[in-house]
Amino acid sequence: MTKATEQDLDELYQAVLERKANPKKGSYTDYLFTKGLDKILKKVGEESTEVIVASKNPERSELIYETADLLYHLMVLLAEQGVSYSEIKAELAKREGLLSKTKDRPEIKDL
Repeated sequence: MTKATEQDLDELYQAVLERKANPKKGSYTDYLFTKGLDKILKKVGEESTEVIVASKNPERSELIYETADLLYHLMVLLAEQGVSYSEIKAELAKREGLLSKTKDRPEIKDL
């Protein structure tokens, strides 16, 4: 991940935290936090599905758009659950350079 991407995601997470701490009535972020965990989880599920579908379509812009939606909703979920983006980055850093735990798994063919 590039520094610019890390910084952008850090800024997105901070903006979500700011909206949680200081709700702006009428904003979509406030709506999600007001509706609570079930609504946030529903949106993460919907956006995940949309990323999958967009991945199968030839238009890259659709995948980019849907991935941005998913990242936003994931940041809302992290904030709702009290998980910091730094904790996610630390977990990813621990995995860097490690062999997959499933390295002995046979290759998946014919999905």
